[in-house]
Amino acid sequence: MDKLLFDKLVTDALSKKNIFGAVLYVESGDNSISMLKGAGNLRADQPYFIASVTKIYVTAVLLKLRSENRIHLQDNILQYLSDDILHELHVFKGKDYSREITIHHLMANTSGIPDYFSSEAVKDLTAGNDQSWGFERAITYAKQKKPKFAPGKRVQYSDTNYQLLGKIIEVITKKDIHTVFKEYVFEELKLEDTYLYENVNDDRPAPINYKDRKIYLPNYMASIGPEGGIVSTAKDSMIFLKAFMNGHFFPKEYLNELYDWKLLFGPGLFFYGVGIANQPISIKELKNGLIGHWGQTGAFAFYHPKTDLYFTGTTNQFYGQSVAAKMMLKMIKHVDR
Repeated sequence: MDKLLFDKLVTDALSKKNIFGAVLYVESGDNSISMLKGAGNLRADQPYFIASVTKIYVTAVLLKLRSENRIHLQDNILQYLSDDILHELHVFKGKDYSREITIHHLMANTSGIPDYFSSEAVKDLTAGNDQSWGFERAITYAKQKKPKFAPGKRVQYSDTNYQLLGKIIEVITKKDIHTVFKEYVFEELKLEDTYLYENVNDDRPAPINYKDRKIYLPNYMASIGPEGGIVSTAKDSMIFLKAFMNGHFFPKEYLNELYDWKLLFGPGLFFYGVGIANQPISIKELKNGLIGHWGQTGAFAFYHPKTDLYFTGTTNQFYGQSVAAKMMLKMIKHVDR
């Protein structure tokens, strides 16, 4: 793709409503294509909150632990979590399923455990009411909500699942999630600009935009470690994405087991596998879309197998995924024509 056309593609994103900045990094598997561009109020090397893209970092750690025979995806979570955590964690139609949930259920969002990140929580945070949502609060809230199905029967996106997975990782490794991410991923890949956000006075990440205004949520972002707390850049995210998709952390054949796609209708229309998402780009090829993950901040990290293209970046807008998707789709169409 011509560099001028690529630059225009990223710059044109700023013409969309409430998109004040955009970063897009595109690389092909063989590195014959490698283009990075920042526009608007975002530099190409700008650190940003990757939000739920963090979940594939959790997946990488879990699969590495599996490759070391320290965990199995079908393990019951009662092997790792205390009774006080499990107590009435999942009660559906009078039956307590809390001790029947597996790690696989959590990763695949098929546990049935309610999402603490509800419409009420979203409304509060987007209104600028910054607050901490750590593990204990998230679990307490989830227990107060009614599950909609028994484990394994349906799929429902739930950030609570990844709070639990983070706790399980800490129990297995006997290290806090900050140290685990640092040792297993950041230092392993020499990611110089990637870290878990913990210091509420840290103003390095770009402020998140919600519609036409900036929202500052340091307390919230510092409290959601394993489900959305990583800060990174497009360049570092690309290094991680390529490592993940090419079997750096675990045997590459594990990837096929992750591609057990189930359709989700929220927080967007996409398929979810086991610790990874699939964003359709064509009705004709529903399950052959972009493989990776979205972040609520407009962040993204995706691989498109058909064209062998990798995409990372952000629109840094709470509802900026559609603009990001269009940028990626235009690149795919250009390369695939």
